[in-house]
Amino acid sequence: MDRVMERCAGLDVHKKTIAACIRVPGNGKRRRRETRTFTTTTRGLLQLRDWLAEVGVTVVGMESTGSYWKPVYCLLEDEFECWLLNARHLKNVPGRKTDVKDAEWIAELVEHGLVRPSFVPPRPIRELRDLTRYRKTVIQERSREVQRLEKILEDAGIKLSSVASDILGVSGRAMLAALVAGERDPQVLADLAKRRLRSKIPQLQEALEGRFRDHHALLVSQMLTRIDHCDEIVERLCEEIDRRMEPFRDLIELLITIPGVHLRTAEVLIAETGGDMARFPSAEHLASWAGMCPGNNESAGKHRAGTTRKGSKWLRGALTESAHAASQTKDTYLAAQFWRLTGRRGKKRAAVAVGHSILVAAYHILNRHQPYHDLGGDWFVQRYNNQAHVRRLIRQLERLGHHVTLEHRHRRLTSPPHLQPAPRPANPARPDEPPPPGILDSDATFPQAWSDPGVRATNGSRFSGTISNLRPAVPTMSR
Repeated sequence: MDRVMERCAGLDVHKKTIAACIRVPGNGKRRRRETRTFTTTTRGLLQLRDWLAEVGVTVVGMESTGSYWKPVYCLLEDEFECWLLNARHLKNVPGRKTDVKDAEWIAELVEHGLVRPSFVPPRPIRELRDLTRYRKTVIQERSREVQRLEKILEDAGIKLSSVASDILGVSGRAMLAALVAGERDPQVLADLAKRRLRSKIPQLQEALEGRFRDHHALLVSQMLTRIDHCDEIVERLCEEIDRRMEPFRDLIELLITIPGVHLRTAEVLIAETGGDMARFPSAEHLASWAGMCPGNNESAGKHRAGTTRKGSKWLRGALTESAHAASQTKDTYLAAQFWRLTGRRGKKRAAVAVGHSILVAAYHILNRHQPYHDLGGDWFVQRYNNQAHVRRLIRQLERLGHHVTLEHRHRRLTSPPHLQPAPRPANPARPDEPPPPGILDSDATFPQAWSDPGVRATNGSRFSGTISNLRPAVPTMSR
C-alpha cells in the first residue's frame, strides 16, 4: 500500500490515559512502530509532546472522543499538524479492540492517507463558537424554566396564560410579583394590567381566581429568579459576542439580507463555519459537512431515500429556525419553496430543504461578498416555459377525467391591459347582455402564439366549448 505520511502518530484518547503509536522510518526499508501510554494531565501531555518531537513526527491523528480530545489538540496544534478523525471512519476488525490496537490502527490509516481530517477552525473561532453555543443553551434553559412556571400556575388554578399572551410581560410580571408578595384579591391583581391588557380586566379577574398558596409562591419566586439570571447571562454573552464579531461586521451585514436570517443566526453561521469559505471547495461540500443535504443510499442499482448525515446540531438548528421564519415572508423565493414542498413532503422536510438553500446562499454571499438577491415568489412558475406549463395542466385535467382540446391563436399586445377594449358582447343586438362563459374577444392580443405540434391551432378563432369562469389561454374541457 502506498505510503503518504513518512512520520506520523496515532492517538487513542480517553479520559485518564492516551495510547500513542508512532510510525517512522526504521532500518533499511522496514518501518519502526512504537507504542506508549501517557496520562491526560498537563504533565503527561507535555511528555507526549516531547516524545513526538524527539522522533520527528509531523502529523498526529486522534479520534474525536467526546470532549477529551480538546486539551490534547490545543497543546499539540502549535507543534504538529493535528488531524481530528471521525470515530465512524475508524472501525477496526472485530475481535481486536484494545487501546494499543486502536492507536496502531489510527497510525496506519494516517500513514496511508485512508482518512480525512475533520474541520477544526482556528482558536479564535473556536472560542466564538463556545460563546454562541452556550448562549443558545442558556436561552433553551430559560424557555424550559418558563414552561415550568406556567405548569406551577396551572397547578394553582391561575389561568393567566389563557388571557395574556406573555405571562412574563410587564403586566404579567407585576401580577406574579404581587402573588408572591401575598396578594390574593383577583380585582387588585387584575388592576395591575397595563395598556392593551386593561381591556381584558373582567377576564383577568376570573383567570386570577385560584388556590395560590405559600408553596406556589416559593416555587414561583425561585423560577422568576432563575429566569432573570438567564436574562443577565444572555445579555453578557451577547456583549462579548458582539465585541468578538467586530472583524466580521461586514459579513454579518451581508448575511442578514437573506430572508429569515437575523443577527443571531448570522453570528452562528460565522461561528460554526469560520466565515472563510476557502475551506470548502464548493457550496455542496459545505452543505454535506453541515448535514443539510440528503445522503446516498444505493444498493443493487436501486436508489432509496437517503437521510441527512449527522452534522453540527447548532448550525442545523439555526438554519431550520431561519427556514420557518423565511416561510412567513411575503413574495420571496424561500417562502415559495417552503410552501411548495410542504404539501408533498411535510413541514419538517420543507424546513430542512429551505435551510439548505439558506446555507448555499450564505456560502456564495461570504465567498463573493455580495448581498442576497431574491428570485421572487413566482420563480418556480416563471422558470418553466409556457409549453411545459400547458402540458402539465393538460395532464392534470386528463387525470380528472376530462378530454382537453386546445385551439390557439396568434395574439399581440397593442396596448397596456388597463387600456385594452372591453370584451365584445356575444350578441350584437343586445350590447348590455354579458357574453356567455367561455367566449373570449377574438381581437384580444398577446405577445406570441402557442405552437405545439401535438395540439391543433387556429389563429384568430374562439375557443370551442364553454366552461364557467374561463380565463384567456385556458383550455376548454368536455367530458
